[in-house]
Amino acid sequence: MSVNGHVFGTRIKRLREAMDLSLRDLAERSGVSAPMLSQVERGETSPTLSVAERIAGGLELSLSQLLRLDETDGVSVVRASERRRGGGPRHRYEVLTPPLPGLRAEVSLHSLAAGASTAEPDDPPMHEPGSRETAVVVDGQVRFVCGGRADDLASGDSVTFDADLPHHFENPGPDEASFYAVVAAGLRRS
Repeated sequence: MSVNGHVFGTRIKRLREAMDLSLRDLAERSGVSAPMLSQVERGETSPTLSVAERIAGGLELSLSQLLRLDETDGVSVVRASERRRGGGPRHRYEVLTPPLPGLRAEVSLHSLAAGASTAEPDDPPMHEPGSRETAVVVDGQVRFVCGGRADDLASGDSVTFDADLPHHFENPGPDEASFYAVVAAGLRRS
């Protein structure tokens, strides 16, 4: 493999720890033994391409993503005109983070018209199990509804919650409201 063994091992260890996986967890997910993973992480051995591909799969990445063949200098700029946009006339959002492989968090900017909401009260959650979300109100009034609880938030207020629970945001005010949302995907709860 044409990758510096120490750099590659450090990358695997950081990704594993970011996913809150033990060596044993990654071994089960990848089919690569924990002692072999430990040697790779310490840079004592370089895995074959087949083993590296299994490790990548255990980390929910492709081999090229793990090797970072598709990255340049580690810096990604998203211009305002390049933001991924969605929603409709009453709830609009823009994703501010780039669609990079292995990215474990997403930042988005939401705008809610007066009386609008991000979802219906009985809609299922759209985030993967273990996700956490923090929302920060920028302008207007926002009501956060989760599990039968409603919290009214004003400009500057924030809320953090388990994003895999049914939830939505409402705008009870007379003017448009906006908030930032940061979703950290698939993190295990401690």
